[in-house]
Amino acid sequence: MPNSPVAKVVRWASLFFSGVFAGFLVSVLVLELSLRGFDRHVYTQVRQVELDSLDKLAVVTLLPALITTALLVAFTFKASGRTPWLTLMALTLLVGILALTLVINMPINADQLGWNAQAPPGDWATVRDHWQIAHGVRTGAAVLAFTALIAHATGTSHGTHQATPTSPHRGLPAAPEDSPLHQRT
Repeated sequence: MPNSPVAKVVRWASLFFSGVFAGFLVSVLVLELSLRGFDRHVYTQVRQVELDSLDKLAVVTLLPALITTALLVAFTFKASGRTPWLTLMALTLLVGILALTLVINMPINADQLGWNAQAPPGDWATVRDHWQIAHGVRTGAAVLAFTALIAHATGTSHGTHQATPTSPHRGLPAAPEDSPLHQRT
């Protein structure tokens, strides 16, 4: 990836938004797993409090993570001419998270907003379990995406591998193979 100022900002933004998004999902997962020990009334009340604003946080972190990671893939491919596997994997995972969210989590969220906390539906635990399983999958995917972006930024993110340093005596002629100097090395 080029080291232009724009490319650096995109790399930083991709890491920032995907990291905040992954951290957010981990926090929600911890909260959700903590709720498993409570009854249906407590679960419903807490879910409705979660749904008041946490969806907004998900949107304002996931969408920028998707956009900046897509730009990172494009910049990396353009700069090196090779497929940027780590960033492509991160982008694929983020797109999968969006799809899972749209297909499973958001419809359940919309349904749970209408629940009466004093009289949740009889299948509340099944609905909770479906939401939590989907959320666990997307949390794992978000952590993997963030890890791939970290690996990209710290490893091969610049599109080249560093060669072994050359000898400080580059300009000097090499010793003949049968010389004592060559045999010691």
